[in-house]
Amino acid sequence: MRVAIRVRPGAGRTQVGGEHGGALVVRVSARAVDGKATEAALAAVAAAFGVRRSAVTLVTGATARSKVVDVDGGTDAALQELLAR
Repeated sequence: MRVAIRVRPGAGRTQVGGEHGGALVVRVSARAVDGKATEAALAAVAAAFGVRRSAVTLVTGATARSKVVDVDGGTDAALQELLAR
């Protein structure tokens, strides 16, 4: 499934949940330096959907806060639950 995410780097703790402009909000403690926030966001999305990190692929937005990812094995029910948080 393809999911739009909005990354918020520099958060106090890593957390997935909520909605910002139709995108799933992913808060990560990593700073936006050398792709560390992007990698942390992809790992957080994988954990939130209960899939392996290798099942989450970045489609667009490598250097932007708004990104699109493919989650292999993600379900619509899991996405709706995360958006509702």
